[in-house]
Amino acid sequence: LFLWQSTPNADSALFFFNTNELHFAPEFLGRVRLVASAAGLAGTVIYQRFLRKVPVSDVLFGTTLLSVPMGLTQLILVTHANRALGIDDSLFALTDSALLTALGYVGFMPTLVLAARLCPPGIEGALFATLMSVYNGANLVSTELGAVLTKWLGVTESDFSNLPMLVAICNLVPLLTLPLIAATKPIVEAQARPAAEKDGE
Repeated sequence: LFLWQSTPNADSALFFFNTNELHFAPEFLGRVRLVASAAGLAGTVIYQRFLRKVPVSDVLFGTTLLSVPMGLTQLILVTHANRALGIDDSLFALTDSALLTALGYVGFMPTLVLAARLCPPGIEGALFATLMSVYNGANLVSTELGAVLTKWLGVTESDFSNLPMLVAICNLVPLLTLPLIAATKPIVEAQARPAAEKDGE
């Protein structure tokens, strides 16, 4: 979970691109967050209705694999290719944020479900706190790695010439976790199977 969540992200650089290059107003950025929150809820519903019986490792593998082409759609925005396609910057940003957030929640939900199945009675709170600590720690590492890449590529609040390369790297690195997910699948499924059978009784 830690390695899966700690891959670098380009969020800080994209924030400056949105505000300094695309000139998105604070009100619009607030709407983007609102849409992303609604998309996260939609992702949770999608997992609950269609994917909760799918093996955890398969969901993680599938969402990681799918996140690469979906994440690379950000290249369309940072290269302004959307304008050539006649798509407004704000509309593209809203749609892209919603899709990526929904996919992120679909990928995160299995870890919560697995933790709930494996948790011994009486330590639910401690396990959830530990899981959230791992998740938040991984996000911190992800942000720091993204900052290192941003500096290394020379991306600043006014120079976005290497931003496409930064976005591409950040979206391709998660592919490195696929062998780890595949390797741990037998262990994860063996541990989850008894709990799942108990839930079905």
